[in-house]
Amino acid sequence: MMRGLREKGSAPVTDSIKTAKPEKDYSIYFQPPSYREAKKRGKEDVRVHYDFRIADDLRTIGRGKLYHIQTYGCQMNEHDTETMKGMLEEMGYAWTDHRREADIILLNTCAIRENAEDKVFGELGHLKSLKTEKPDLILGVCGCMSQEEGVVRRILEKHQYVDLIFGTHNIHRLPELLREAMFAKEMVVEVWSKEGDIYENLPKKRAGLKAWVNIMYGCDKFCTYCIVPYTRGKERSRRPEDVIAEVRELARQGYKEITLLGQNVNAYGKDFEDIHYRFGDLMADIQKIDIPRVRFTTSHPRDFDDHLIEVLSRGGNMVEHIHLPVQSGSNEILKRMSRKYTRESYLELVRKLKAAIPGLVLSTDIIVGFPGETEEQFEETLSLVREVEFASAFTFIYSPREGTPAAQMEDNVPLEVKKERLTRLNNLIAELSRKDNEKLHGQTVEVLVEGVSKNNPDYLTGRTRTNKIVHFRGPESLTGELIDVRITEVQTWLFKGEIATLHALEA
Repeated sequence: MMRGLREKGSAPVTDSIKTAKPEKDYSIYFQPPSYREAKKRGKEDVRVHYDFRIADDLRTIGRGKLYHIQTYGCQMNEHDTETMKGMLEEMGYAWTDHRREADIILLNTCAIRENAEDKVFGELGHLKSLKTEKPDLILGVCGCMSQEEGVVRRILEKHQYVDLIFGTHNIHRLPELLREAMFAKEMVVEVWSKEGDIYENLPKKRAGLKAWVNIMYGCDKFCTYCIVPYTRGKERSRRPEDVIAEVRELARQGYKEITLLGQNVNAYGKDFEDIHYRFGDLMADIQKIDIPRVRFTTSHPRDFDDHLIEVLSRGGNMVEHIHLPVQSGSNEILKRMSRKYTRESYLELVRKLKAAIPGLVLSTDIIVGFPGETEEQFEETLSLVREVEFASAFTFIYSPREGTPAAQMEDNVPLEVKKERLTRLNNLIAELSRKDNEKLHGQTVEVLVEGVSKNNPDYLTGRTRTNKIVHFRGPESLTGELIDVRITEVQTWLFKGEIATLHALEA
């Protein structure tokens, strides 16, 4: 990974650099992520910084100006966008939904799948004409894609009208980078490979009644298909007192639901050397905080220990929904993916969870068409899905990511076969979702009201504790309230119902 760009034979760059429009082949300065080198990374000390502040001369630089951020990918990216919004608004900028009005446009990118990158580069192509019309527009690319050397090379060579590139590890540098981009005549690039530090007290601009809370960063699992260990770096946990203080403040502000975030939340605390404090301990402490609902994502099955299960079994504000990615039901494919668990151990974990948590609803991630996947191995995935009875799933056709070990495997499953398997899998998931939903017909469930339905303005929409969508009639003033809704109609992916009891109005 790189700290910045440098000419061949020159001294390493330690901060951001400005590069003129490239006239040479920059490919000699870039290499794809190295699995071997990344696996050898050590446990350098993680420094926690509490002294973040925006310099006085930057606090008014955005006065009278507008910004727009386009976010791709996971909740972690969404949360990064909240942080960038917080910094920009402390600099005087105001949000706009309309890109043509914006003085700053940032694309916060995802690198998980190839089609995500294609979307971003397509968007950059669309923005070229706007940049031509508005030369003073600051156009930036940030997020996970920016941590890939090949992506930076492609932007340097083919999208030279971009003003700013920065990575996931230096978001806290956004104010200074924007100033450089405004006054530089060349592209400003700052991409750090050092990921060991944690920055607390960064401002955040949250919206709605739910909040995301990062508890850790990075991943050390190195699944063979995944680019995240390279783009997000090694696992590093926030200190428990900082996480708990943030959750308490969110409760004080009236948030009704939080989701704890990490590439692998179950690994929380394993990097602490001064205390023995793991994810189950954190959940037990958060269980005592007066906030109605607590979720977490994403879990790795290998790190889901008995202590965490025991804490979740106590209920309270711990919801009865767990997202537990399985990826495949075949032991041979799981081994090729380097998932480090077996079909049997996954099913045993599911058994423990269902025994401990009444009414538990499980969702998952599944990849079809992984290199070498046979029809028999795919059938093993279908049989596992039937046995677990997932209520929903994010399903994907495998696509190789440059720099990962799987990209070196022979991608020998034809695309038409991948598509056919995906269709069969999705049909099964839909069948199981409908079956699970039928259990609630005529039942009364607690719903957190999110607002007016986007699809039908005559209805409000909300979610159950198990993350199922419910539409019902009622006044918009109920937004943000917890209410009881009786289910009157069951569909495959949602319910319709009628208000039974208003918790908040009766309190």
